[in-house]
Amino acid sequence: MTGPVEGFSKLTKTEKIAWLANHYTAHPDETKKLLERYWNSDIQLQQLHDEFIENTITNYYLPLGIAPNFLINDQLHAIPMAIEESSVVAAASKAAKFWLARGGFKAKVLSTEKIGQVHFMFHGDPQKLQAFFDTLHPILIKDAAAITKNMEKRGGGITKITLRDCTDDLPNYYQLHCCFETLDAMGANFINSCLEQFASTLKRESQQHAPFTETEKAIEVVMSILSNYVPNCLVRAEVSCPVDQLSLSKTVAPQVFAEKMIRAVQIANVSPYRAVTHNKGIMNGIDAVVLATGNDFRAVEAGVHAYASKDGQYSSLTHAQIVDGIFSFWIEIPLALGTVGGLTKLHPLVKLALEILGKPSAKELMQIVAVAGLAQNFAAVSSLVTTGIQEGHMKMHLMNILNQLGATGEQKKKIIAHFKTNTVTHSAVVAVFEQLKNNE
Repeated sequence: MTGPVEGFSKLTKTEKIAWLANHYTAHPDETKKLLERYWNSDIQLQQLHDEFIENTITNYYLPLGIAPNFLINDQLHAIPMAIEESSVVAAASKAAKFWLARGGFKAKVLSTEKIGQVHFMFHGDPQKLQAFFDTLHPILIKDAAAITKNMEKRGGGITKITLRDCTDDLPNYYQLHCCFETLDAMGANFINSCLEQFASTLKRESQQHAPFTETEKAIEVVMSILSNYVPNCLVRAEVSCPVDQLSLSKTVAPQVFAEKMIRAVQIANVSPYRAVTHNKGIMNGIDAVVLATGNDFRAVEAGVHAYASKDGQYSSLTHAQIVDGIFSFWIEIPLALGTVGGLTKLHPLVKLALEILGKPSAKELMQIVAVAGLAQNFAAVSSLVTTGIQEGHMKMHLMNILNQLGATGEQKKKIIAHFKTNTVTHSAVVAVFEQLKNNE
């Protein structure tokens, strides 16, 4: 353990690595070599990566895979997915292939409203505050005009500003609740710039508002920030087919399979313990595409999980039903995504991922991402109600186990062949590996 360091951010990358390795690792020379191995040999590309964040020491790689055969609104897509978890890309691909022969996925954007708020404290008469807001509203729009000008030219901008009285939740607490349309941009910087301007205008105008007492003029702005909860930025994705076409399992009849799928979703609706894992599987697909396209998966995760609790209990994000012999499986989720700004024009692989997807608009990307989540959930739940999750998952995890054991290429071939007809467990793989080594 070492004491605090002064001026770490001013050190060169090599100096940062040397300090870190010498003070926090058991084998400094090996640490330095490891970190340098992950540098890109292209100096300009490496500098680009170094400048994405602060105090960069190396690159942290995730596999970038492709899930092909996604038919979405009659257009075929190959979906890039950046993720480390075994079986996610395979599961998505399997679901895509299954639905390809049954009309594919249908998706549509229901709304694109994004939210930001100015949180402030007001000690005084609520009616006087409402009257003040009525006069303030056009001034807020006017003062933000320089910020909104370019967005408005493209068809976006501020769509609504309302005053919310939140004093029942917290004494003297109010909000300027603001709605925005940001088109193909995720819009965080645009929204936050508008909100900070609103806060400045609010404070200035309140101090000049004659009907206010001195106490009422002293409005305290606590913070101005966008919300990652976007319940009105919604997209729906769905699949459907006659029940008799649900020939997914040789051991489970289509009608039984459809009923099991519905029952599994019902369980996720009533049991938060199941719902969390159910929705985590959805996010396996969503996060992988969000990350591959340079979007903020933490914001998406937070907003989606909040939406799963909108009715007072955390529940399933997907839905299933049988009506007139037709099985339907669908999802409605909030997704605030962008295809311009941020990393979309900087990270070479993000640009490539968007090119692979046909350079989608933000609305089109919302649909693709929602479909990826739905496909992932269909694959996971269909496995759970038929063969169980471990059979397929462990076979995909087999390669990770072999790499951990240090198996050679030839050993991997023999062990993979063995487990084509045998159950994969960690202990079983170790036993076969040890036996193979002893016989060599």
